[in-house]
Amino acid sequence: MSIIDCHVHLNCYPGVGHNRSVERVKKLLEVMNKNGINYSLILSSYKSDAYRPSAAEIIEITKKYENNLGVVAGFTIDNHGEEDLNNYKKWLKDGVIKGIKLYCGYEHYYPYDKGYQRVYDMCVEYDAPVMIHTGDTFSNTAKIRFSHPLTVDDIAVDNPDLKIVMCHLGNPWMVDCQEVIYKNKNVYADISGLFIGDFTQSVKSYYVNKIKELLSYIGDPHRILYGTDWPISDIESYIKFVQSLNLDQRESDLLMFGNAKKIFRL
Repeated sequence: MSIIDCHVHLNCYPGVGHNRSVERVKKLLEVMNKNGINYSLILSSYKSDAYRPSAAEIIEITKKYENNLGVVAGFTIDNHGEEDLNNYKKWLKDGVIKGIKLYCGYEHYYPYDKGYQRVYDMCVEYDAPVMIHTGDTFSNTAKIRFSHPLTVDDIAVDNPDLKIVMCHLGNPWMVDCQEVIYKNKNVYADISGLFIGDFTQSVKSYYVNKIKELLSYIGDPHRILYGTDWPISDIESYIKFVQSLNLDQRESDLLMFGNAKKIFRL
């Protein structure tokens, strides 16, 4: 079966290692090959530093792996400016990046802040999705009121032609996330980052029930995408988790590759 992981990073997190970006790419490809992942989308972070490569750096080091790796460029109001927006526009036009990721919560702006509108307009112009962080954060300096999934409803309503991917199912507000998806036909969600490391049995049972409830509520298997948030989450454990959902073949194919292939135009 084909698998597209729509949500991975090259960031070096505490306890995960501090390898250079080139080495992280090699490690990612190794893990993908081991687990039968055909294609992964690498998301650049909300800022660039020694631990977080920029979108430009990721583009450069993944050029020779374009059949297996794509790039989604991170954007923030505080850490990105006019030059970044101009680059993103060109990269979207040329197909160099597949979408743009916002880090609401990590930076203290709601998704409907006017500072993001140029990103939304850009994504609509080039038929690319915007990914928005929703739910819990990895940083204790983040403010989660900015990442609550209900805030995405405003964007979906005001930008009906914009494809929106809510990252992490808005966890722990998954019921709110499922309502936003159900109500707005231009909203999708990925299942990434639900745990750190491996799933324990109790955690697995909890999320299996939550995702089954979500799929039943929205009644549309075209709206959920497979993603892991590697290297925070273990890819092998994530695949086993999805198998625990006991989806039929059509639902499984859509989740694991079909939906991402269509939304990101891969």
